[in-house]
Amino acid sequence: MKAAYIEKTGSPKNITYGDLPKPEPQGEQVLVKVGAVSVNPVDTYIRAGTIEFDLPKPYILGCDLAGEVVAVGPEAKRFKVGDRVWGTNQGLLGRQGTFAEFAAVDECWLYPTPENVSDEDAAAIALVGMTAHLGLFHHANLQARETVFVHGGSGGVGSCVVQMAHAVGARVITTGGGPEKAKVCTELGADKVVDYKKRDVDTAIEKFAPEGINVWFETLREQDLHRVVKHLSFGGRMVLMAGRESTPELPVGEFYVKNCSILGFAMFNSSAQQQRKSAAEINRWMSLGRVRPRIDRVMPLYEAAAAHKLQESNTLKNSGKLSGKIVLTP
Repeated sequence: MKAAYIEKTGSPKNITYGDLPKPEPQGEQVLVKVGAVSVNPVDTYIRAGTIEFDLPKPYILGCDLAGEVVAVGPEAKRFKVGDRVWGTNQGLLGRQGTFAEFAAVDECWLYPTPENVSDEDAAAIALVGMTAHLGLFHHANLQARETVFVHGGSGGVGSCVVQMAHAVGARVITTGGGPEKAKVCTELGADKVVDYKKRDVDTAIEKFAPEGINVWFETLREQDLHRVVKHLSFGGRMVLMAGRESTPELPVGEFYVKNCSILGFAMFNSSAQQQRKSAAEINRWMSLGRVRPRIDRVMPLYEAAAAHKLQESNTLKNSGKLSGKIVLTP
């Protein structure tokens, strides 16, 4: 089968697109004929070696996938041949990745794809949708009529946060750079979009939420906790899911007298049961058209190296070249 893989960590130049043996499903695994995968910042960190995992050799890149079950392992019970599925959490913790024509995946990390959802959309929503849902509901316990702030409401995670918060009746304020991204955020359900290139974000937040932000979903790699704590409401919660090298200063007094909380989590630490619960809600919203992924572009799998280079430029250098996910198709 064709696959995008590395023999050693390093730059995108280390990615090889070539032939590897087609896997055989073992135990509770199912074999998925891959229809689409998506690129995430964490994929580039693993490839570069900045996040250290024990990687199989060769290591196939990628966390997300969507496709069709073509074979099942002897202990697999949840899916049958012909079922369409999507999933994430691959390529992590010793598991092989997804950037290939076929992937053998433990069925506990897979979910049925709704009939009216394409493989491209299912793959694009996988990691970012799971991250947004776990952060908002499992960790922050977001409730209707609460107020949510998230940076970059047209991006991968940000767009999911906007849509999911809107879906449960929360008020959402977000940022977007320029009128096009602002329009996208409004269409996704944001109540207030601040063009950070033209307007002062802090002033806009204070005007929109004079009593403070209930859930601040932080997507930036470098955080300003003085700024965040100033805007949090009494009992406000800040969700942290990025910034491995970040060491911001916390204004302790202002933080604890307002009964605030900081909730840090990494999606891949969540149990299969937790992720299955989130996936069921994501599926329901996707079926109803209430949540959909933001796809910036679709590229062929053989351009995986170019896709990694583009994602890395957007994440690490803030190039602004992406507004949504990169999807790859075998």
